[in-house]
Amino acid sequence: MAARFPTAVYDRRLTRAAQLAADAGVTALIVTPGPDLEYLIGSDAQTFERLSALVVPAAGDPSLVVPRLEVATFADSAAGELGVDFSPWVDGQDPYALALAGLPPNPVVAVSDSMTAGHLVPLMAVTGTAPRLATDILRDLRMIKDDDEIEALRRAGAAIDRVHARMGEWLRPGRTEAQVAADIADALIAEGHSAAAFVIVGSGPNGADPHHEHSDRVIEADDVVVIDIGGPVDPGYNSDCTRTYCFGDVPAEIVVAYEALEEAQQAAVAAVRPGVTAESVDAVARERLAAAGLADKFIHRTGHGIGLSVHEEPYIVAGNDLVLAPGMAFSVEPGIYFDGRWGARIEDIVIVTDDGCESVNRRSHALTRLIPAPTEELT
Repeated sequence: MAARFPTAVYDRRLTRAAQLAADAGVTALIVTPGPDLEYLIGSDAQTFERLSALVVPAAGDPSLVVPRLEVATFADSAAGELGVDFSPWVDGQDPYALALAGLPPNPVVAVSDSMTAGHLVPLMAVTGTAPRLATDILRDLRMIKDDDEIEALRRAGAAIDRVHARMGEWLRPGRTEAQVAADIADALIAEGHSAAAFVIVGSGPNGADPHHEHSDRVIEADDVVVIDIGGPVDPGYNSDCTRTYCFGDVPAEIVVAYEALEEAQQAAVAAVRPGVTAESVDAVARERLAAAGLADKFIHRTGHGIGLSVHEEPYIVAGNDLVLAPGMAFSVEPGIYFDGRWGARIEDIVIVTDDGCESVNRRSHALTRLIPAPTEELT
């Protein structure tokens, strides 16, 4: 059974989701396994070839259409405690017609973006129209974190900080990126995560690839190393934090460029407050790096929302005029990348407050020089 919040939290979410569906002119939301379903009923069930779906009508009570063999799984979610009606089905029945059975004729339905084509196409055949996206309707609900979610993100931030604090135990010249990544993955679990969602160890030229994972490259003494790591803590809220490391003196050009990156990240965090737009925070980081002659080295957005998904709304990127509001949580992570040579990134998760923001990550932003203690060689 997945860890979850108190049942009353999910009751409020279902009520609000129905209200949002009505406001959007939608007859019902049809939510298949994925982050939206986990948000609404605390279920981390998976999608299979048989349809499992939560139906949230704009008017009326929610129901769950699930294969009979999956009833026990969903009964262990908040839906069971809330008394949500179950509509079990067996092979040979039409689950898509069953999902629509309690709705008015010609319903306008919205589906979660996790619904696979294998379920979407048969559903369209029954409705006769293309559904809307429930994700768009639920966006504002999921973007504004409540107190329980904020506390979970704080715990996730503290857990990932503890892993970064231990980096000197494993990150050293002579080891491969993959060896270091394996130790980090173990430490993520040891420090309170339920899984290692991702581990990026980008040494030397590999650090110039923002989404490099890890390889058999042997880390060298003059490398700059990007470590971007994260994972969920119960009940499923994610950490995501990047720091950059070295092992000795680095060339002056790297020091200067890194100091510009550090200033850009700090300025972007300082710009976060209610009433400003997502794109304006991105612009602050971009302008600082441009002033240092590094505009073309910053090749991605400044940040992404975080919660039950590692990447979700809001996105801190040019062109997003979304106005920030208290409770929104996202990364602030400018980076600089020199193809074939090195890269660096600094990332914190911040939560918008009434008058600014709170960072859940507290580790130093400096280019951290690791001096491993003389211990037995790791393999």
